[in-house]
Amino acid sequence: MTATDSPAADSATIPEWHVTGQWFDICNCTIPCPCTFAQAPTDGVCEGIQAWHIAQGHYGDLTLTDFNVVVVDRFEGNIWTGDAQIVMGLYVDASAGEPERAALARVFGGQAGGWPGGLLPLIADMRGIQAASIEIAIDPDLAAWSVRVGDGSVVASADALTGPTTPPGARVQVVNAPGAEVGPGQVATWGASTAGRVDGFGFRWEWVGRSSKHFPFDWSGP
Repeated sequence: MTATDSPAADSATIPEWHVTGQWFDICNCTIPCPCTFAQAPTDGVCEGIQAWHIAQGHYGDLTLTDFNVVVVDRFEGNIWTGDAQIVMGLYVDASAGEPERAALARVFGGQAGGWPGGLLPLIADMRGIQAASIEIAIDPDLAAWSVRVGDGSVVASADALTGPTTPPGARVQVVNAPGAEVGPGQVATWGASTAGRVDGFGFRWEWVGRSSKHFPFDWSGP
C-alpha cells in the first residue's frame, strides 16, 4: 500500500469487526492534554502522534491480532464541538498482508464505522496511508510506553506521570473522562513525553516534556 492509496468501502460491504488493545498519544499540549477533558488544545492547535497495538482483533474473516497502527495528525479548535478539521496521515503495519493492511486502514481511518467512524466527518485532509514497520512497547505496569515507525519518521516515548505527592509505583489516572479519545468507559493513565518527533506526510515537529496518556480500547463495527 502506498501513500496515495485511499481505502474505500461501501457500508453494505463492511463486515463485522472487533479490535481490542492499547492506545497512547503524545502531543504538543501541556500536561494534562485538554482534549481529554473535551476542551480545545493548549495553544488552540494540536499536533499529535497516536499509536495502537491490537491485542485481539478481526475484520470479517481476517485476523488483525498483534498488528500496530500509527496516526500523525494536526487540527485547530475543539474536536469535541465539531469545529475542528483534522489533517492526518496513517501508518499501517507492514508485517500484515495486503488484505489485512486494507482492513486496518478502513477501521482506523474511520471508513468501517464504529467509534472511529464518528470522527470521519472531521477529516479534512487524509494525506496518505503507508505500510511501515511499527515497533510499540508498553510496560505491563504502565511505567512507560513508546513507538517507532520505519527508520525514524515517527519516534515517540513517555514515562508515567509522577510528582511529590504520588505514591511510589502509583499511576496518575482519570476515569469518566469527558473527551476520552478511545470512547467511553476506559481509564486514562497520564504520562510526560520523553520524545515526540515526526517527519512524515508533510509534518515535521519535535515535542518533549508535553502531554501523553494511555488508554485501553475496545472497538467494534460497523
